[in-house]
Amino acid sequence: MYAIIETGGKQYKVTNDEVIFVEKLAAEDNATVTFNVVALGTDDGIKVGTPYVDGAKVTGEVLKTGKGKKIRVATYKPKKGEKRALGHRQPYTKVQIKSIEA
Repeated sequence: MYAIIETGGKQYKVTNDEVIFVEKLAAEDNATVTFNVVALGTDDGIKVGTPYVDGAKVTGEVLKTGKGKKIRVATYKPKKGEKRALGHRQPYTKVQIKSIEA
């Protein structure tokens, strides 16, 4: 059994006991979070919601919150002597999927 969940403007295909990295959630470590189910795949077939599947939910546990690797960005304007370097670290939340309920 698998589920397609939606969080942070993205969709993820998850199964039981899977660990995923999602956009930062407002939850503490070891907290339980619930996700909206867009589609549900079982042995009988696929059940697609409009927009979400009624009565289905995915529960996960927050393992940690952190920042990804730094991405370096450089900009410059030719013949003007203008240049700068920027860096960005995208925040994430590491979640372990505990249960998929249909």
